[in-house]
Amino acid sequence: MKLQFELLLIWILNALALLAVANFVPGIHVDGFTAALIAAFFLGLINTLIRPLLLLLTLPVTLLTIGLFIFVINGLLFWFVGSILKGFLVDSFWHGVLGSVLYSIFSWALSAAATQLMRKQ
Repeated sequence: MKLQFELLLIWILNALALLAVANFVPGIHVDGFTAALIAAFFLGLINTLIRPLLLLLTLPVTLLTIGLFIFVINGLLFWFVGSILKGFLVDSFWHGVLGSVLYSIFSWALSAAATQLMRKQ
């Protein structure tokens, strides 16, 4: 039961992080909280299933660029999700790169804060 609550909380926090990113990056558009929930779900799914495979396939390029190619992969996946969902739009690849970086930072900060609050209770 606790795990289900934590997963639901992380999902909601990721949706809030996505809404925050849309407010900071002019090339990212989210139609509302429901669209953010759906986009956060698909971003999590893509990052869990496809991203590890892409990281493995592009390992030589990632090593040559000292890890910077991971930003390209993250930006492409963010842009991809924005191109397949209604209510979530990423205008360009560079908006996807910036959006994925900010999304990671916001998501991490919100999750860390929630974890600290749950530990205190």
